[in-house]
Amino acid sequence: MLLLLQFSVLLLAFISQEYESIAQYVPPYTTMVSPVHKHIDVATPLYSVQIDTLWEITRITPANFLIDIDAPFIWHDCIQQWNKHLVSCPMYRRCISPVSCEDLQCTKVRSYYSYKNPSCPPETNTSRLPGLGSCSCPVNVMNPLTKSCTQALLNYDDLIVNTTNGRNPFNASPFSTLNAACAPSSAFKYFPANVTGVMALSLSPYAFQTFFKQAAKKILALCLPNSRNTSAPGVLFYGDGPYYFHPHSNVDITSFLSYTPLLKRLDSFGYFIRVNAIVIKQRSIEIPTKATTKLSTTTAYTTLRTDIYNRVVRRFSKVTKRIPLAKPVTPFKLCFRTFVNGTRVGLKVPDISFSLQDGKKWIVSTANSMKQITKHVACLAFIDGGATSEHGIEIGTFQFEDNFVVFDLEKSIFGFSSSLLKKQTSCANFNFTSIKRWY
Repeated sequence: MLLLLQFSVLLLAFISQEYESIAQYVPPYTTMVSPVHKHIDVATPLYSVQIDTLWEITRITPANFLIDIDAPFIWHDCIQQWNKHLVSCPMYRRCISPVSCEDLQCTKVRSYYSYKNPSCPPETNTSRLPGLGSCSCPVNVMNPLTKSCTQALLNYDDLIVNTTNGRNPFNASPFSTLNAACAPSSAFKYFPANVTGVMALSLSPYAFQTFFKQAAKKILALCLPNSRNTSAPGVLFYGDGPYYFHPHSNVDITSFLSYTPLLKRLDSFGYFIRVNAIVIKQRSIEIPTKATTKLSTTTAYTTLRTDIYNRVVRRFSKVTKRIPLAKPVTPFKLCFRTFVNGTRVGLKVPDISFSLQDGKKWIVSTANSMKQITKHVACLAFIDGGATSEHGIEIGTFQFEDNFVVFDLEKSIFGFSSSLLKKQTSCANFNFTSIKRWY
């Protein structure tokens, strides 16, 4: 009897240790990664993130989602066949599970976006899904390019991303019961070819990163590929890294970063920072205190309110007066000749700096300030947004290219590297060679 009791005590101790080890277990890699592609088959360059979609129990299909750091939730072109039961989807058919208007999730998602303008259709609970008795959950989605409003149907979705050790992608990790909206193909007007969705990476409680585990939902790190090599992808990380780019195989890219506070606005899910001045060759152009600065992944070039734009162009023209001018090319107003009488003219232009809070400076070097239009013409890649522009400054994607930026949502700070080209690397230098790993 005593022997049996001793054995029981040992067994319970062993089980207790096993449960404790399971409870303390943390996956070795808590950061996720996705490739980012640049699209130049549209009027202005746009960027998408490649995500694998899981159509119920049939197959995994890669899809490109337009990166939008202002959108309230994910939406994509997925209205193929509504699925009544989780295991009833016919083989090789794209099936999805709809959210009912009676579900609490329907009410919650609807309450978290502000597309209530007159162009949006009314949301009703009267529609019924084919073959289903329950009502659907219509939600409004806004095309970030045309600002047009379309009605979509909220559903339960499955998207898949890869884990990473910061050097390579590893195993795919699925995220079930994620809420996304299925929109008709007409909602994607002016989207690049093969881009069939919008990836919300905003401050919304229904943005993509909110569905990750705790470690990965706190930080987004984005690196947009440049104009010179559109075939090589940039990279989007979800999680606190580390992040390694060739040839700096042992240098975490975060060591290159400076930080400034992220600002929030009650009427937006987007990201804002405070720019105190724009500095060109040691001369500061002060920015009015009430002028907001928004970060955008759907605006191609940094857009300045007219009063700010005019002062920037005036100063830039003065310090580049030795470079021959060219006829302006829409949408730019200040352009230069890069060839004169068959001889190449060096574009020796000064850096442009955003002077931020706490004395930090985000340096915009020539690669991010001058847009090469043709072999013979290059233009200052800043645009006049008009006298009544909502934001004083809207920093666009051309200025983000080959800059590693971090949105730390827990600390509410924004990290920026300035140009990685000056560090002998680029956003295209993450190694996407996948390595299989079993935990």
